[in-house]
Amino acid sequence: MKNIGLKTFTDSKPHYEILDGLRGVAALLVIWYHIHEGFSFAQITNGAGDGLIRGINHGYLAVDFFFMLSGFVISYAYDDRWGKMSLGEFFKRRLIRLHPMLIMGAVIGALSFVIGGREMWDGTVVSYSWIIIALLLACLFIPAIPGAPYDVRGNGEMFSLNGPSWSLFFEYIGNILYGSIIRRLSTRWLMVLCGMLGCGLVYYALGNVSGYGSIGVGWTMDSVNVIGGLLRMLFPFTLGMVLARNFAARKIKGAFWACSIALICVFIVPYIEGLEPVCMNSIYEMVCIAVVFPVIVWVGASGVMAGGKSQSICRFLGEISYPVYIVHYPIMYLFYAYLIENELYTLQDSWVWAVAACVGSVALAYACLKLYDMPVRMYLSSRLTKSKKHIVINK
Repeated sequence: MKNIGLKTFTDSKPHYEILDGLRGVAALLVIWYHIHEGFSFAQITNGAGDGLIRGINHGYLAVDFFFMLSGFVISYAYDDRWGKMSLGEFFKRRLIRLHPMLIMGAVIGALSFVIGGREMWDGTVVSYSWIIIALLLACLFIPAIPGAPYDVRGNGEMFSLNGPSWSLFFEYIGNILYGSIIRRLSTRWLMVLCGMLGCGLVYYALGNVSGYGSIGVGWTMDSVNVIGGLLRMLFPFTLGMVLARNFAARKIKGAFWACSIALICVFIVPYIEGLEPVCMNSIYEMVCIAVVFPVIVWVGASGVMAGGKSQSICRFLGEISYPVYIVHYPIMYLFYAYLIENELYTLQDSWVWAVAACVGSVALAYACLKLYDMPVRMYLSSRLTKSKKHIVINK
């Protein structure tokens, strides 16, 4: 019996544990990226530097890697199951997989905001009533309009109690589009759609439509970010589907470690200057998304897992990948406030607190997984889905 999706299957499909592990590696690298983002925020706030993120500048590309993994794994797990599963059943299973931790992330975000003094970025103290409203809207997954009273941090995030939830907003859209439309496309038409979306993202990124000088869009509810976020999600998502439909394993040894090193190398490349005639940094980003990430997914899916420590590491990383991504940022908010207040701008100045933030994020994620997420999903699955047994993919 193989663990390949949100349903118990008895066929011969393998479970891609290495891809689970790589998702976990990328999630940990996101935490490290946000540590360095904190130094940038502290510099900007205190007028002490250029605010450029150093150390792991392209860590935000982990989100694009997540979207590609989602397309690959969902297509692999569900494309041939639709004769045995309704659209409603699919949506229920995806909600059970994703939403409990989204709610927990919002709750932890609210607690973090209160512990931090309930202050917006401009110093205004927010009332408890608006925090409660922001929490309720986050649990219902209703994004905030920039400048609204329930945008409690005041920086325009879709979900101001837990910023990274924005990517799950687009993940939900991807799941809805997959279940209702995209899955019905033949492989040829899927490739055509993927190509069109890729051209759209190239135009958006290389033309620097957002004005950010990067593809790091989607986190706020304005037209530029919503369009950019959709393109940013749909291109790697459909490309992952194309990979899954055309995949043939090659049995590659050492794939997990090789792919992990490749991800690190991709993320540590410094920002590439130059906006004319095209955004040079976005050329690099598009190469990563359209070329490097597919190779990593292909190699990771082809990897041979012989057991031992590597397999245990992959399983652990796969288990915590989603929880650590969705609960770590409330800790980062407190870490950022500490950096700003104490005028700390480098890892050398604050390495003890940086390590504590990383370790604390992993520990919190693991506790949430074991004590909350897994029991809640098991309960909901037994009550809301047809299958008596429930095996979930670590996504």
